[in-house]
Amino acid sequence: MSEERGGEVTQRGTEEIEEKKNTKRNRGGKMKAESSTMRNSHYKGCPEMNLFGRLVNTLSGVTNLLSNPYRVREIPLSEYSSCLQVKQDGRVIMYQNNSSRSWDCVLVNPHTPQNAFRLFQLSSESEAVQRFLELSQKLRPFYECSREALKVDTLQQLTDCFRNHPNWSLAHVAVETGLQNSFKHNDIVRSVNSTESEDGCTPLHLACRKGDVACARELVEGCQARQDIADRHGETVFHYAARQNNPQIIEILAMNPSVGVNHLSQSGETPLHVACRLGKEGAAQALLRCRVKHDASGRHGYPIHTAMKYVQKGCAEVILDVARSQVQAEDPHYGGTPLHWAKSAEMARLVIEHGCNMNATSKTGDTALHIMVKRARFECSMVLLTHGADPDVKGQGGNTPLHLAMKQDHLELIKALIVFGADVEIPNDFGETPGLIAARTSKGTNRKVLLSLLYSIGAEHCYPPTPEPPQLSPSSPPARPPPPRNNSNNIGFKDFVYIATALGPMVTGFDSMDSTNDRLRIQDCLLCLDGGGIKGLVLIQMLIAIEKMAGRPIRELFDWVSGTSTGGILALAIVHGKSMDYLRCLYFRMKDEVFKGSRPYESGPLEEFLKREFGEHTKMTDIRKPKVMVTGTLSDRHPAELHLFRSYDAPNTGREPPYTSVASFKPLTKPAEQLVWRAARSSGAAPTYFRPIGRFLDGGLLANNPTLDAMTEIHGYNKDLKQKGQGDEVKKLGVVVSLGTGKPPQVQVNSVDIFRPSNPWELAKTVFGARELGKMVVDCCTESDGRAVDIARAWCEMVNVPYFRFSPQFSTEVMLDEVSDAILVNMLWETQMYIYQQRDAIQQLVQHLLGP
Repeated sequence: MSEERGGEVTQRGTEEIEEKKNTKRNRGGKMKAESSTMRNSHYKGCPEMNLFGRLVNTLSGVTNLLSNPYRVREIPLSEYSSCLQVKQDGRVIMYQNNSSRSWDCVLVNPHTPQNAFRLFQLSSESEAVQRFLELSQKLRPFYECSREALKVDTLQQLTDCFRNHPNWSLAHVAVETGLQNSFKHNDIVRSVNSTESEDGCTPLHLACRKGDVACARELVEGCQARQDIADRHGETVFHYAARQNNPQIIEILAMNPSVGVNHLSQSGETPLHVACRLGKEGAAQALLRCRVKHDASGRHGYPIHTAMKYVQKGCAEVILDVARSQVQAEDPHYGGTPLHWAKSAEMARLVIEHGCNMNATSKTGDTALHIMVKRARFECSMVLLTHGADPDVKGQGGNTPLHLAMKQDHLELIKALIVFGADVEIPNDFGETPGLIAARTSKGTNRKVLLSLLYSIGAEHCYPPTPEPPQLSPSSPPARPPPPRNNSNNIGFKDFVYIATALGPMVTGFDSMDSTNDRLRIQDCLLCLDGGGIKGLVLIQMLIAIEKMAGRPIRELFDWVSGTSTGGILALAIVHGKSMDYLRCLYFRMKDEVFKGSRPYESGPLEEFLKREFGEHTKMTDIRKPKVMVTGTLSDRHPAELHLFRSYDAPNTGREPPYTSVASFKPLTKPAEQLVWRAARSSGAAPTYFRPIGRFLDGGLLANNPTLDAMTEIHGYNKDLKQKGQGDEVKKLGVVVSLGTGKPPQVQVNSVDIFRPSNPWELAKTVFGARELGKMVVDCCTESDGRAVDIARAWCEMVNVPYFRFSPQFSTEVMLDEVSDAILVNMLWETQMYIYQQRDAIQQLVQHLLGP
């Protein structure tokens, strides 16, 4: 009884104590609530405190957001000794944690039984149960096939993957987490071809996208995963591998033959198309080694067309190395070659060098030049023109590229096309000439410039060609006559052909192929070409005008050709029989090859260029007709001497040497042993531009205008013939033609004063004066116009020899190493205008050249 009563007392006492605690807790909660209410009411009355309270609440919410209930942690299993175990499946256990009022899911680690991995800690029982069921099922294959205990990072990746991708198969998860060893588990192997993912990709797709070589190898070799399955976008594993530029994975995939390697996706691309679009050169090489179809048709034609469209030079080169015939491949949609698809000068140059037909037409009848003009791609157009593209090919609607340029009012392209020989009088299918289109449709800022140019040379006569008169019935009214053409002395539009291209005959009623021209001339004709670097294009343009008017090549019009520097190179090219059109294109290509980097330029590219054009072993005496002389400067002595590289033996004039030598010099190479390319290189060794070749510098240092030196040489040659008793072979000099590379405009020079400065201002003045004086000295030494021309003209007049000098005046100075196509085209345009101004003089010259 006493024990029972004692128990009752004890129990009653315990209940009273608990009741007091609850009362105190309730009272405390009520006081806290009242305190919170008072605090909030105080905040309402105080804006500053109200803002502070909201800030505290915001920070509290951010803290709750930053806490991650799914963070995997390794904890002692003893923490759950007093917790209620709710569920267990294998090694995964869920506890009800009263201390934190949460449901915790742990993974028991058999290797360290005292520790466990807490996978999540959630406050919602329903969510915890759902997550437990998911983890217990999906984790089992991974920890069962793992030789060692899973690490915290691995478990974190797995649980995050389960949660972020609930629809993924176990094989997808294995690839995502990089657990290739798990593919030995049957539950995972069963899903290696599963497409249960957001985009319908298989685990092998995923491995290719991640670039996981180990997983890809295990899936292909160990699991025999299929490679012909396409995702929801129609892409196979090869598309994924090509996108990642992983040749190793592509080689693994290619171990088993599969149609997926040439599968066309929904976007119209094979894996090779994808590689070419993205510029994945390594993937393209690997795919081609797997013998993919390089001529598979896609959205942008064949893979080569895709590479050209997206300016992927490496991929285009890879395809052309394997299948060179692809350079002529016509895309199935438009029938265009790879050149039609070029978007940059570099890409256009690539396919041209591989042999692409520049004048090939598409299904619409357009050449690549038509497309470049339509797209206003000036650089690509220049590449085509400088490689010999025909500017007069008719395309859609009978339009030439010049018609299209006129419609677009693209002044640079118009100039370039005309400079390279485009005919302004060709009508299209509607009877419109390019000039007529310019007069009718030219707009914008170029309208005034272009129309003023056309009107100044008779553009008002730009009428469409008169069609053939139709057969009219008796009742039909008479056709309206075309506007009358003025036959007065005004310049007609036909003359514009000569201004721009010098392609049309400028002399009517003159038969250049008369039998008179075939007779042996009794007088010699001399051609002299000045130096000037890339401005040698000016010489070429004027030679084209002379050649077209005469109707005969320059080589057949002259008996002697002399040149300095770039003029020397052209002189040697002329006597080698190279056409002027070819040389114009060649010079445009040469500048990009030679003028690279900074001055002085590397000599290697120039020398290789000369060897390629003239032959590495060609001697000067291999040239028979006409006789050629090229100037050079002997720089191994002081004073320096002018040297002539001849195609004939030097005449014995009997003159004394100009200087008394106090040193011995190496003998000069005889013409029979002198290499042509070395002569050209020696003549063009301009100081500060190229290094000397041996003892030779640029001939322009002493004879930039070689006219007087050439005339002196011819006189000495004839004198030597007389002394040898061969006077019957002597021919009188009948005409002298001197061509210059253009004159820059004169500008004012502020000072050329050089003195010892006494203050910073005078120092600056001295520096500027020295620069201007140095430039003046160089210009005076290499002057080819001015006094040099006056002296040559006077000498010719004294001996009654016709003298013709042509050198255009430029509006701006053009550098010797200019590489801008736009600047050079404008230079040639001004040259063409000059040629038109000098048309009467050129006509007289041609009559002398073709006369008896």
